[in-house]
Amino acid sequence: MTDTIEPLFSPASIAIVGATNRPNSVGQAVMRNLIQGEFQGVLYPVHPKLKSIYGVKAYPTLTAIPDSIDLAVIIVKPEVVPDLLDEAKGKGVKGAVIITAGFKEIGGKGAELEDQIKAIAARNNIRLVGPNCLGIINTNKDVRMNASFARLMPRPGNIGFISQSGALCTSVLDYAAGRKIGFSKFISFGNKADVSEIDLLRYLGDDPETKVICMYLEDLSAGQEFIRVASEISWNKGKPILAVKSGTSSEGAKAAASHTGSLVGSDSAYDAIFLQSGIQRVEGINELFHYAMAFSRQPLPKGRRIAIVTNAGGPGIMATDAAIRHGLKLAAFTDETTAALKASLPPTANIHNPVDVIGDATHERYESALKTVMQDPNVDGAIVLLTPQAMTDILETAQIVPNVAKQTDKPILCSFMGIVDVSEGVAHLESNGIPNYVFPEAASRTMAAMVRFGERLNIGNRVPAGYAVRRDEVSRLINAKLNGNLSCYLPEREATELLNCYGLPLLTSRLVSDSTQIAAAMEAMRAPVAMKIVSKDIVHKVDAGGVKLNITDADQAKQAFEEIVANGLRFKADARIDGVLMQEMAGKGVEVIIGCARDSKFGPIVMFGLGGTLVEALKDVTFRLAPMFIASAENMIRSIKTFNILQGVRGNPPSDLGAIRECILRVSTLVADHPEISELDINPLIVYPEGKGAVVADCRIMLASKQA
Repeated sequence: MTDTIEPLFSPASIAIVGATNRPNSVGQAVMRNLIQGEFQGVLYPVHPKLKSIYGVKAYPTLTAIPDSIDLAVIIVKPEVVPDLLDEAKGKGVKGAVIITAGFKEIGGKGAELEDQIKAIAARNNIRLVGPNCLGIINTNKDVRMNASFARLMPRPGNIGFISQSGALCTSVLDYAAGRKIGFSKFISFGNKADVSEIDLLRYLGDDPETKVICMYLEDLSAGQEFIRVASEISWNKGKPILAVKSGTSSEGAKAAASHTGSLVGSDSAYDAIFLQSGIQRVEGINELFHYAMAFSRQPLPKGRRIAIVTNAGGPGIMATDAAIRHGLKLAAFTDETTAALKASLPPTANIHNPVDVIGDATHERYESALKTVMQDPNVDGAIVLLTPQAMTDILETAQIVPNVAKQTDKPILCSFMGIVDVSEGVAHLESNGIPNYVFPEAASRTMAAMVRFGERLNIGNRVPAGYAVRRDEVSRLINAKLNGNLSCYLPEREATELLNCYGLPLLTSRLVSDSTQIAAAMEAMRAPVAMKIVSKDIVHKVDAGGVKLNITDADQAKQAFEEIVANGLRFKADARIDGVLMQEMAGKGVEVIIGCARDSKFGPIVMFGLGGTLVEALKDVTFRLAPMFIASAENMIRSIKTFNILQGVRGNPPSDLGAIRECILRVSTLVADHPEISELDINPLIVYPEGKGAVVADCRIMLASKQA
């Protein structure tokens, strides 16, 4: 099948199969939209009985059309579609938009029919969008194609929008029309029998008319490929991608053998994919377009330092609070800036950040203040607030903002607060490329999103980690452990065999199966030691009373051995106990967790956070897909809420972040190399002060056959 989907967007000719004059029908709407949208190519309506549709000559079949066809828009009964696709081959059709519903989304025969049309299209070298979609819109002046049944042709712009939901698209188009937002391309891709969100993302990434890509997704076709394509667009091309992902609610914790298995949910994979791809995930359509307007119209800030210019104290405080909450900083003005503000503003004005030009401010006062702060080298961007007071010249104030913006490469966002009184000013701002937000919190949140994207573009280490590992040895160990079984739990002693092959830092340990072996084990290790039950039937050792700490001599160890075994049998009477693991105790440090669970669609998902027994209660964890770049591991560490603990608090030294990063990357390599590892926990990994390394204090692994 051809790799290009360009014929779907820039056809010279379109056949509308199912076009009709019947009022309020999809066939009529599509034909009307193509004509009223002023499609620049040739239209061929296809209807078995009608002579013409909207004054355009109609043909009874595709075959009856005398010329070759680039694109077929199909609006007929589902069962007719397979034959149409075979017929389309004879007319040279390169792409088809199947608007018709009644396929995979209804299951059963519909799903079988979708598989059939997918196979026929592949055989005939035809790329498909749909079925069950709204259609495609291209606003390019040389194409002007509205091959959809939406009510509106959007205005031209530089935002590319793709959506898995056709119904949502109609609402988005109406919203965009009201906000005067334009699009380069607008695509509803439905069931994605062929063309997927990845194909469309790749296309929009290469499209010079698209500056920002917005997506509404319900699921993804392939996680790793999506990451590769989106990363190329975000990191290498510097083109922002914003995404709304539906279906975020938790289905509840599942029974799992690891903390990671119980914490990872269906949404964790998507969070990881978006983070690794440079995609900004947003909460909803409103926030999506708040961000899109700024990304598409304003330059990225070079840092987090912003200035706020306002004519009212309260909104200035609101903007400040929101800015700090979202990670921005109020710029500290230079002495020259402060002196210039003092000279141009009345004595009652606040010349420090946020700058309050006072309620009776004219547009001249706004202009002077805004110009001054934008020239300050300590300012990376500005937010201009205006409340519509009786003495405020709203339109004149709006007119000065684009003029100042033309003199700088720093972003300016506005919040002219309200709806009615400020409407004329807002219209001027937005028609001149200055995004406006009804309330200041949205402006601050949007500026923070722009800062995050700019910072991510400058992050290095987007290279895979490479380590010398004993991959074949781990494969042999896994095969021996599974021994033909569908699944197998590896307690700590056996799990460390796998970790050792991948260079994870381990403690010295000995397995003792009876008390006569304890004295020799104590002599081989440095006291104090920890003692832990070893049983495939007891996963959570602490819950079973199967752990004893700070054992200093052989007599104490023998007593601990007896208690551990007794506790284990009391906890689970039929437990098979292999013995007790005696292990040198790790020195005091910060406890973190590194884990992995395997998603059925996207593969291994690595988790990191603060560790210990409270990890499931605190849930201060973050996720990434394996394998990952070095930068991904670094970002994992910094993205937990309690990162300040690792930086050192209350006199404690900073932790060895490099050692944590290496352990994350080694685990990522291990689970990517061996798909039989279904769950893994290293909890805790004890992290020592900077330069002192880390050590695995406890671990467990669940194996599952690849056929399971």
